[in-house]
Amino acid sequence: MSLNILDMQWLPDLGSKFRENLRALGEGAEFSYAKARSLATSRLDLSQLHSFARVLSRQADPGGDGSLSLSILSNATADLIASSVIATAPRHGLWINAHVAPFGTFATEALDVSSETNVRRDDFVLLALDHKGFNLKSCPGDLIQANSVVADCVSQVQKFVAAIRAASGATVIVQTLPLAATSEFGSLDVQLPGTLSWLIQQFNVKLCETMSSGVLVLDVAGLAQMAGLSEWHDPVQWNLGKFSFSQRVVPLYAEWLCRLIAASKGKSKKCLVLDLDNTLWGGVIGDDGLHGVVLGQGSALGEAYLSVQEMALMLRERGILLAVCSKNEDVIARMMFREHPEMCLREEHIAVFQANWQDKASNLVAIAETLNIGVDALVFMDDNPAERHQVRLALPQVAVPELPDNPDYFASILLSAGYFEATQFTSDDRKRADHYKQNAARRAVLGDSTNLAEYLESLEMEASVSTFDAVGRSRITQLINKTNQFNLTTRRYSESAIEKFESDDSIIDLQIRLRDRYGDNGMICVVICKECNAELVIDTWLMSCRVLNRRVEELVLNLLVGIARRRKLYRVIGTYSPTEKNGIVRDLYSRLGFRFESESSEGTHWSLELSSYSASNVPIKLTLSPDIELNESAGGIA
Repeated sequence: MSLNILDMQWLPDLGSKFRENLRALGEGAEFSYAKARSLATSRLDLSQLHSFARVLSRQADPGGDGSLSLSILSNATADLIASSVIATAPRHGLWINAHVAPFGTFATEALDVSSETNVRRDDFVLLALDHKGFNLKSCPGDLIQANSVVADCVSQVQKFVAAIRAASGATVIVQTLPLAATSEFGSLDVQLPGTLSWLIQQFNVKLCETMSSGVLVLDVAGLAQMAGLSEWHDPVQWNLGKFSFSQRVVPLYAEWLCRLIAASKGKSKKCLVLDLDNTLWGGVIGDDGLHGVVLGQGSALGEAYLSVQEMALMLRERGILLAVCSKNEDVIARMMFREHPEMCLREEHIAVFQANWQDKASNLVAIAETLNIGVDALVFMDDNPAERHQVRLALPQVAVPELPDNPDYFASILLSAGYFEATQFTSDDRKRADHYKQNAARRAVLGDSTNLAEYLESLEMEASVSTFDAVGRSRITQLINKTNQFNLTTRRYSESAIEKFESDDSIIDLQIRLRDRYGDNGMICVVICKECNAELVIDTWLMSCRVLNRRVEELVLNLLVGIARRRKLYRVIGTYSPTEKNGIVRDLYSRLGFRFESESSEGTHWSLELSSYSASNVPIKLTLSPDIELNESAGGIA
């Protein structure tokens, strides 16, 4: 076999069952969104995507944070893209209502405040422009003119972006440009200023350098390179129907676009769960023994398995959690990690180690519970097709890539699947895997402590609190869009919206970091409140599940009450909006002393009279930034 990214080989192939399943989905007495998502996780060609999109378009929007609207503005025909995006979206936990601007109107749709696109106020607007949509005129050898051409084209994109954001508030997605399939000067093209290749490359560099926060970049140049430029460009389809790229590429383009949108909504996966025998090494450790398995340099097969481990370690270094799920004796399985000299992965790299004889679906649920993440945050990598099938049936929300017989392709298949797509990368992301390792040490201390109060005191916690700023903006946005469990309202905000909060005097915004004796937990809490009618209204209150049961929520309420009293307010108002995942905070307001007021379609509404509130004495040393003013201490302020 050979790996062809166009075939999306990480997805299972339904074959002839697709039409049967689609008919059952569309003709059922009640439409099943779960079955729609399951169907979307199979490998679908352009015709199947189009049929699937027609069925989906007849259904009611299911609501939730995965439901959104998208407008596509393009210099080319984009209708096939729209239907493919609609059908691909459920694969990523999305439900997209896609609109395509009339052909040739992308500039007026972007710049005219009264255009259909801007009036509709979509969640996302895609500027799907290729090099034919710009005035990229070749001027070989003229560096001054070449730089001017590039600057003008980038400026044009900036104007489109600014106009759309100002008129509609949408998150704008811009594209890098694929290179042309042919060259003017051969290898000299990339060196000679002013050639089309040079102009496109410089445009891509400048585009990425100049895009502001709140704008997403879809790397179509990289996608076209992986697909192959000769495969990407199709002059016949351009001349006949003004299609920017080959119709064969459309499913992959839709996949990349949906991945990016899903990542911006916090729906990327968080944990890679690995099988062991014939996945991380060749052979069965329980039968072949330590020296009988195949792994490491000097063997083509051994190097293939080593590349899987190196890939996993690379993912961990960027913050992806690693876990083990294997049908094995625990002691024997761990022996490979402890004693085999060619192992790249070691025990300290694994957040949860599940080696036993239970079914793998049950072990995956246990892994998610141990890590305090959703089952839908897992990717399960297993060479055994029967095990993959069992997990897909039992846990359809878990991502399970198809693997070929040849382990040479395991690593590239997993990375090509894009499960861990990111729209930003912060220092907290880099430390995430270590945070979970530190949590294991904290749990061990809790097991040795005689009571919870003693345990919390022993942690020597220190919280630092500040208002929103440019330094924390990316991480704040990331937490708002990814946190689902300890999140009272699950309202989502773009980075540009967060930036506006920073300068709005009516907004009380807090970012909270926590350290303890075992290390730095990073930013663990975000709060957004609004002052309204002498009340402090909590709009957003979320917290990392890594610090549950540490009394941080009491500290936060102390702070909010102190701020409200300083502003001469008399009451704090909160809302709990229930979702499938935030049940752990259902009773939070009640536990903190709030009084139930009413219930509506939005959720339950609560109030706290400041006159009756006494600050809790929490075992957390507190440091406030100078711009946070309280009329009384929240306890332990440094």
